[in-house]
This record gives sequence, C-alpha cells and structure tokens, in this order.
Amino acid sequence: MSLTLNDVEKIAKLSRLTLSDDEKNSTLEKLNAVFELVEKMQTVNTDGVEPMAHPHEVALRLREDTVTESDHATEYLAVAPEVRNRMYIVPHVIEE
Repeated sequence: MSLTLNDVEKIAKLSRLTLSDDEKNSTLEKLNAVFELVEKMQTVNTDGVEPMAHPHEVALRLREDTVTESDHATEYLAVAPEVRNRMYIVPHVIEE
C-alpha cells in the first residue's frame, strides 16, 4: 500500500495542519517508507513463535503488599467548604 499526495493533503486537513509543498512531499516519502517496512514485516514467517510480553526474560520484583500511608481523608475534608458522605460538594457549573 502506498499513499498519494492527495492522501497526505487529506490527512493534513483532518489533522488541521498547514503543510508547504516540500513538507507534503517529505511527509509522503516518510509515510510510504513506514508502509513499506510494515509490508516487509508482514512477510516474516512467525509460525511457532510464542507471543511475548517483554523482549527480555525478566523476573518481576515482588514486594509485600502493605499500606505505607495513613488515611488523611478526614483532614482533607475538614477544610472543604461543603462535604456530604465523604464527598466534596462543588457549585453547579453546567447548565441543563
């Protein structure tokens, strides 16, 4: 698949970009190079290759799941102008 200059102009318009003729041509070359690379990658035989979460064999560092901070909600809510059911009440700003 390769793009045309018309495709680049449509993409620029949708992206709200103003491109000069040189920029359009440069972008066209770069995008087509990306599509060529993708096409080459699609030709690689991946039969029998297991999907990987990470390119390197890495063991996760596990730590004890413990609470390290105390609950400060009461302190934070105490300075709020209005609170109901542990929630901050704010002025209505969106009209219905």
